[in-house]
Amino acid sequence: MGTVAMRWHGDSLELLDQRLLPSEEHWITAGGASGVAKCITDMVVRGAPAIGISAAYGVALAARHAGAGDWQAEINHAIRELAKSRPTAVNLFWALERMEQVFKSCDSLDDAERRLAAEAVRIHEEDLAANLAMAEHALDVINTGEAVSVLTHCNTGALATGGYGTALGVIRRLHEAKLLERVYADETRPWLQGSRLTAWELSRDDIPVTLNADGAAAAIMASGKVSWVIVGADRITANGDVANKIGTYSLAVLARHHKVGFMVVAPSSTVDMSLASGRDIPIEEREGTEIREIRGIPLAPGGVDVFNPVFDVTPAGLIDAIVTEKGALRNPDINRMRALFS
Repeated sequence: MGTVAMRWHGDSLELLDQRLLPSEEHWITAGGASGVAKCITDMVVRGAPAIGISAAYGVALAARHAGAGDWQAEINHAIRELAKSRPTAVNLFWALERMEQVFKSCDSLDDAERRLAAEAVRIHEEDLAANLAMAEHALDVINTGEAVSVLTHCNTGALATGGYGTALGVIRRLHEAKLLERVYADETRPWLQGSRLTAWELSRDDIPVTLNADGAAAAIMASGKVSWVIVGADRITANGDVANKIGTYSLAVLARHHKVGFMVVAPSSTVDMSLASGRDIPIEEREGTEIREIRGIPLAPGGVDVFNPVFDVTPAGLIDAIVTEKGALRNPDINRMRALFS
C-alpha cells in the first residue's frame, strides 16, 4: 500500500512533513483545527485527497477542543479557517461540506465530537477504497496484455491520498499485475514533488522508476519509450477540463503530438460540476521565493519578478480518459461528464 501521509489518534492528527522528504521523515502533531490549516497552507500535507482528509480531521479536532459555551461558533470558525487554507483543490471544500452537514445535525457537543470524528474516519476510508477502485478501472483502459512504460508528474501516491494513490495507485496496480515496465517521473518544479516524493515512494516499493527533468518529457515521448502519461487532478469541471500541478497542460500537448495516451485519475470528489469549464477554476499563485530559491539556496537574482502558479488547466480535448471510482470516462466532454456525475 505504500507509506501514509497522516495518522489519526482521536485527540490529535500526525502529518508527515513532506517538505523534508526524502532526507528526513519528520511527523508534525496538529492538536487542533488551526494547526491542521497551517499544515495545509505550508505544504506539510499536499495532494488534493490528502488535503480534504486532513481538513476533515481538523473539524473533528475543533469539536474535541471546543468549550462548553458556544461550541457551535467554535466549530463554524474552524470550518471557515480550514476553507481558507488552499483555494484550488475542490476536495478540501467537498470534505468540509460533508463535515458541516454532520455538524448541523448534532444536538450536543458530545454528539458533535463523536459523530464528526466518525465522519472524518469514514472520509479517509472511502478515499482509500476509491483509490483501489480507480486502479482497477484504469487497468481495463490500459491493459493490452503487455508491460508498458508510463510517465507521471508531481506526486499522486500514498502521500497525496488516503494511502494508495490516484495516478500512482494505477502505477502500483500495473506493477502488481506485472504489466509495468518502467515509470518516468518528472522532477516537478518548483517543489520537486516528483524527485522528492514520487521517486522516494516508488523506490521504497521496488517499482522501477527513472527520474527526469520536466524539460526531458518531450524527448522521452519522442523516443517511443512511454505509452501513457498518467496524472492526478485537483479539480475537474463539468466539461472535463482538469486543473492539476503546473506543467500538466504541456504534457498533454506533448502526448497528443506524440500519440501517447493521456489519462487523469482522481476521485469523484475532485469533480466540480458547478464550474462550466477550466476558465472558472481559481488558480493559486504562490510567492516567488519558491522559484528563486531551493531550501535557502539562491537560484536567481533576489529581486527578479516571478510568475508562480501552482496549477494549470488541461482542456478536455487533450484528455483520452478520466478515471474515478465510478468508472473510466473516455474522451470526456460535457455530455459524458453529465451522464456520469450529474
